[in-house]
Amino acid sequence: MPRSLVVLAAAAAVLTAVGLSGAQPRPVSASDFDAEFFADSPTIDNTWLPMKPGTQLVFTGTTTEGKEKVPHRLVFTITDMTKEISGVRTVVLWDRDFSSGELVEAEIAFFAQDDDGNLWQLGEHPEEYEEGKIVASPTWIHGQQGARAGLTMQAGPRLGTKSYSLGWGPAVGFNDRARVLRVGQKNCVPKGCYKDVLVVDEYNPDEPGKHQLKYYARGVGNIRVGWLGAKEDSKEELVLVAVRHLSPKEMAAAHTAALKLERSAYKRSKAAYGTTEPLRVP
Repeated sequence: MPRSLVVLAAAAAVLTAVGLSGAQPRPVSASDFDAEFFADSPTIDNTWLPMKPGTQLVFTGTTTEGKEKVPHRLVFTITDMTKEISGVRTVVLWDRDFSSGELVEAEIAFFAQDDDGNLWQLGEHPEEYEEGKIVASPTWIHGQQGARAGLTMQAGPRLGTKSYSLGWGPAVGFNDRARVLRVGQKNCVPKGCYKDVLVVDEYNPDEPGKHQLKYYARGVGNIRVGWLGAKEDSKEELVLVAVRHLSPKEMAAAHTAALKLERSAYKRSKAAYGTTEPLRVP
């Protein structure tokens, strides 16, 4: 065979293997985190977990603790604020957790997408409440107190790949991991019915027998939360009921709430949060 045809044949084989065949991007793990592979843009368009500023997702359901089942509601708000952590510009997520109508937790969390489309979490500042008072605040930030960023969603999640770290916060006992459990599922929630749903199993190796399941739809993100495990003592079941797009007034209110949480973080979590750059409001 002429050399030119050999070269063309080899090139075609490579293209088929890595692209034209529809092969997924290579799986990555948390050990692959490198700040050099993040663009300055805070855009997050991972097909399984897009984060468009101004989007708010509302989940409702129940949590069963022992024999008691209580109403549960989660509200996730993707703000247009950013925060630089270890040289990476992150998107700020503000979320609230309500149990029986009472706010029991509020949080700001920080996410960024690398150049290959993998979504990472670089930290969080949660506040847990009882009767309106803060009772715990297990903050972790990449690069502080030994904490490391975690892989929230791979660009091309595949069945059969190894589990990966969702983040490592040794000072607060955060050691959650995840693995792809199912692919190509069909699932219906109040917001709609979806095909090709991805199911991810999240767990803490230090708590065997306890697993949380998260269901993801392309272009939407998380649509359902469930549980799996013989020793699970907090059985959380949530479904996506609404996806809203905030008005300028509502976005301003989100800014105010996130900034309030940050002020608290600087006071309560100085070791983890004290040296970080302030939130940036556009």
